[in-house]
Amino acid sequence: MSTERTTDRTARLSGEVTDRTAHLTGEVVDSFQRTADPRLHELLTALTRHLHDFVRETEPTMQEWERAIGFLTATGQMSSDTRQEFILLSDVLGISMLVETINGHRDPGATESTVLGPFHMTQSPVRELGANIDLVGSGEPCVVRGRVLSADGTPLPGAVLDVWQADPEGFYDVQRPDIQPAGNGRGLFTADAEGRFWFRTCLPSPYPIPTDGPVGELLKATDRHPYRPAHIHFIASAAGHAPVTTHIFVAGSAYLDSDAVFAVKESLVQDFAETDDPSLAREFGVANPFRYTHFDLVLETA
Repeated sequence: MSTERTTDRTARLSGEVTDRTAHLTGEVVDSFQRTADPRLHELLTALTRHLHDFVRETEPTMQEWERAIGFLTATGQMSSDTRQEFILLSDVLGISMLVETINGHRDPGATESTVLGPFHMTQSPVRELGANIDLVGSGEPCVVRGRVLSADGTPLPGAVLDVWQADPEGFYDVQRPDIQPAGNGRGLFTADAEGRFWFRTCLPSPYPIPTDGPVGELLKATDRHPYRPAHIHFIASAAGHAPVTTHIFVAGSAYLDSDAVFAVKESLVQDFAETDDPSLAREFGVANPFRYTHFDLVLETA
């Protein structure tokens, strides 16, 4: 068979395959026509079209597709009551940050949101203002202080702050229950009548996200590091206002410019200065010197 005839046959078959795949996509999309929920119909239709386009573009082999299904299966199997591997996968692919950005607060004065992360999987214990969430006492002492405000600057008394962070070695309590007591690095605080909050902790440090599962295999295969810059997680909420899920990042931390989950925003980077102030030390019940940061969480009106 001549090269010209072979080329013509390949082109004809390619066109036939394209027609068949387009027909298949149409059939699947049409199968959703009776979906009662309009938004669900929109999401399923768009997802189907984009997935089918991805397959047409990349033409995966059967072995590659089976491997992809195996990866997703392993991701689900790695998830548990205290770890969410699918959230971690969403994080490292930048999807979590994309969703946060699309749904972020519109008021330019409000605190910017960022990812939830995979370890908000347990309820933070209720603590009094000023309490120490570092139950192990192994890190550099740190005081965190601030206010919860409405976008117009009005204090929000009774605002609730859910706080969680890793220990100085980069592990959350649920990762090492044999070493950390339950609730270590976590606290649920209620702001005072002037919207103020404060608590003691240890200075957070950079740490790697878990790499012992499918997400770790993905990072290794793509030659990406797993590290996150030092940070503390917050969810702040108040009546009549939209809650915000955010972090504060330690200024000068490693990996601020290469966060494994793409979550750093410049407005969330805070100075944790070393302080040797006897009056502050007495006020907070810590020994000098210690790290100190002050920042406000600003919520948008709902």
